[in-house]
Amino acid sequence: MAKLDRRERKVKILATLGPASSDRETIGKLLRAGADAFRVNMSHGEHQAHAATIATIRAAEREFGRPIGVLCDLQGPKLRVGTFRGGKATVRHGSHFTLDRNKKLGDETRVCLPHPELFGVLEKGQRLLIDDGKLRFKVLQANEDEIVCSTEVGGVISDRKGVNVPDAIVPVPALTEKDRRDLAFAVEQGADWIGLSFVQRPEDVADARRIMGGYGALMAKIEKPAAITRLDEIIELADGIMVARGDLGVELNPEEVPPLQKRIVEKARATGKPVVVATQMLESMIESPTPTRAEVSDVANAVYDGADAVMLSAETAVGQWPAEAVTIMDRIAGQVERDTTYGERIHIAETLPDATLADALAQACASIADTLPIEGIIVFTGSGSTARRVARERPAVPMLVMTPSLHTARRVALLWGAHAVHTRDIGSFEEMIGKGKRMALRQGFGNAGSRLIALAGVPFGTPGSTNLLHVVTLSGDELKRHQS
Repeated sequence: MAKLDRRERKVKILATLGPASSDRETIGKLLRAGADAFRVNMSHGEHQAHAATIATIRAAEREFGRPIGVLCDLQGPKLRVGTFRGGKATVRHGSHFTLDRNKKLGDETRVCLPHPELFGVLEKGQRLLIDDGKLRFKVLQANEDEIVCSTEVGGVISDRKGVNVPDAIVPVPALTEKDRRDLAFAVEQGADWIGLSFVQRPEDVADARRIMGGYGALMAKIEKPAAITRLDEIIELADGIMVARGDLGVELNPEEVPPLQKRIVEKARATGKPVVVATQMLESMIESPTPTRAEVSDVANAVYDGADAVMLSAETAVGQWPAEAVTIMDRIAGQVERDTTYGERIHIAETLPDATLADALAQACASIADTLPIEGIIVFTGSGSTARRVARERPAVPMLVMTPSLHTARRVALLWGAHAVHTRDIGSFEEMIGKGKRMALRQGFGNAGSRLIALAGVPFGTPGSTNLLHVVTLSGDELKRHQS
């Protein structure tokens, strides 16, 4: 069996798979380079190809002996214009341009907008952005049949380009019929995370969760300004959050995105929900073997903010240098975490524990690790909630997560500072301590004389029962037994 060394790095790397990286050899290279989990983009490709990709990930998981998270990212309700005579048209700056319900081919003055739900919600003065904001319009008047706009930024517009509506809540469900089929497929394939795109309101998260039927973890993607107004509610209902800066950067002014990213990361961290920063992190590496200095700083800032994971999109899905992109991201994150100011910076945002015993013990783990020479924290968990509580504190030492649930071990692959091991359940305190020590030695969490903190719940196997904190010391005899 090939073996992956335990990551010294605490922040996780989520890599998107695609035509450039879905084969077994490349997935192995990405894992060795530093990838912790993989994203399957349901916007592209057929179910048969995605099933093959997920099967390859699971084969790599068995080969490397490490739980690997899989996130299936749903496309969401993408709005698009219709088609044009000749496939495209040039819209002049300052001209009037109309989006209507007429199915005739469009020209430089109008085009069909095959989304009747938009005609009833847009109002005078609101913006319409087409083709990722390359063309910008302001609504002059709108009724049930047409939306007349002034062209603020013109240019070439072609068939089926995307439409963004930043100033209105669009009355469309976050799950299209395609998304529902893709979601059913993802659950059938055992996806660990489901990415819900274009979330606008907490009801979108609740609807998706009902359809999931209790399986998997739901990651709400924040990419619509409307979601910001109800951010706390969305975070409360989701299992994780993704700062999807692509569409967010289209619908907001560019300068608004960085402080918003920090705000989202801080709020997600405060609840103990994993938060991923995504989109264009090393975009130049789609074609170049090295990133720009600005991209390096972008990744570093996300790590300094305490994000649980940073994501690569096209860089690994279709780029020419997928393994190199992961290697660079791994190096950036490692350098940041070795910075002597890193620990201070990630604690600038205060994460107050809830008034529960489990939260108090998780906070105590971090405090003890700051006070004593502790090599690591051993967490025994079934659902992963105890591990999330400890990770929220961003302790100075790594966390060994031991769980009898393979699904939990895979989901933890996106949790800051967590190294997950799938193991048999435990039945007693003595068994817990013995197995914890053996696994700590096996996974490189110290040597003879090293002290670790063990955190668990008694009675074992009862969700939400975290009530036990114990400091253990690894002995020389245990080290000899492990080495033999």
